[in-house]
Amino acid sequence: MPPLRRRKHFVGIALGSNLQDRDANLRQALEGLLEWVEIEAVSSFYETDPVGYLDQPRFLNAVCLGTTDLEPSELLHRMKALEDRMGRTPGPRWGPRIIDLDLLFYDDLVVEGETLTLPHPHLHERAFVLVPLAEIAPRWVHPRLGKTAASLAARVLTSGIRPWARAPMRIGRQFFYWGRETFIMGILNVTPDSFSGDGLLQRADWVRAAVEQARRFQEEGAHFLDVGGESTRPGSEPVTAEEEMRRVLPVIEALAAEGLGPISIDTYKARVARAAVEAGADLINDVWAFRADPEMAAVAADLGVPVILMDNRAKREAVVKDARLGARYEGEAVGDMVVAVRRHLHERAQAAQRAGIPPYRIILDPGIGFGKTVEQNLDLIRRLDELAVLGYPLLVGPSRKSFIGFTLELPVEERLEGTAAAVAVSIVRGADILRVHDVQAMSRVARMTDALVRRQPGG
Repeated sequence: MPPLRRRKHFVGIALGSNLQDRDANLRQALEGLLEWVEIEAVSSFYETDPVGYLDQPRFLNAVCLGTTDLEPSELLHRMKALEDRMGRTPGPRWGPRIIDLDLLFYDDLVVEGETLTLPHPHLHERAFVLVPLAEIAPRWVHPRLGKTAASLAARVLTSGIRPWARAPMRIGRQFFYWGRETFIMGILNVTPDSFSGDGLLQRADWVRAAVEQARRFQEEGAHFLDVGGESTRPGSEPVTAEEEMRRVLPVIEALAAEGLGPISIDTYKARVARAAVEAGADLINDVWAFRADPEMAAVAADLGVPVILMDNRAKREAVVKDARLGARYEGEAVGDMVVAVRRHLHERAQAAQRAGIPPYRIILDPGIGFGKTVEQNLDLIRRLDELAVLGYPLLVGPSRKSFIGFTLELPVEERLEGTAAAVAVSIVRGADILRVHDVQAMSRVARMTDALVRRQPGG
């Protein structure tokens, strides 16, 4: 995906449904809107009491924000056409409907007409619109009233509204609905020296090898492809931005040309991140959470793609090497590593927001294996739910790492079962994405664990 295709006009659209599969109806409508609205944010889904005509099922409601090149009347016309295609039929004004799409605002335009009023005339009094709007755009200002969405939401009665499902995140051309299933990220190491021995740069045609591996990963159940051109194994040496781009850009271009992805670029360098997104990457995975390159936060904000921010305490001088088990970090002496990681990730998320990255584009990673002892890594997975309370999607990367090897006393090529155990417990404790080498096996572990512990929205 190229940098976010921001269009001319900023719009807010409300979605509602109370017939048939309400959740599926909202998701179908979001997909339909993408044809003419570059959707940047979607709120959580809320179940709400009906208004006006009370003898009908409860609604599911959400709000999305985005940009469009269409004029207001044409946008409204296409929204109504989408309602018709989805099966909405004429009925009482406040009655049940399979889908309801309302144009809430269009830039700061104020319009009063027979067929179009902007902002929506009831926006400021409808809790089922204000609550989701305030969630994703609390500082949006009503152009007529001069009040923010947050202040307007604080004035309405919200007792008939309850969260139904977590807010989805748009990555590339897809929406990812957190909490409903675990997503798998397949690792494509475009390096000569990966700790796991799968560095693609060892191949004569590493680009072709990467594409073939990516195809296999997606057939095996991968939802994301994470492309990295610099090894982060304990004791590894950094490479220049030029060398990193030489490795990853041809791979990203080839993957994007094949329609494989979404593609994540695993880099902490702003130059590499910008070039990778322009080549087709859909999100940025920064193992230093913007601390290694002072320009990275601004670049990520400008590109408008989601970011993964990782807790990293690695120090090159604090590496323990074992001839059979490989290298591991000594770890940092802190009173409670889970508390320290939670505090640090919160701070990095706040720093990202100050740089202009909205919270709905942030994913957090506790940094399993990065500057932690074996016991600290185990404790982070045991207590992952204490990081989930921060409210962001969580990515966990335990695959084949040294804490498994030192726990089981096994070399890297024999850590499949240990990885599976770490993956399963991570899901139980709240992980949303698992970054893994063994996609087929871990996809099966994730699907089975999901069947055991995940409930459908509203359950």
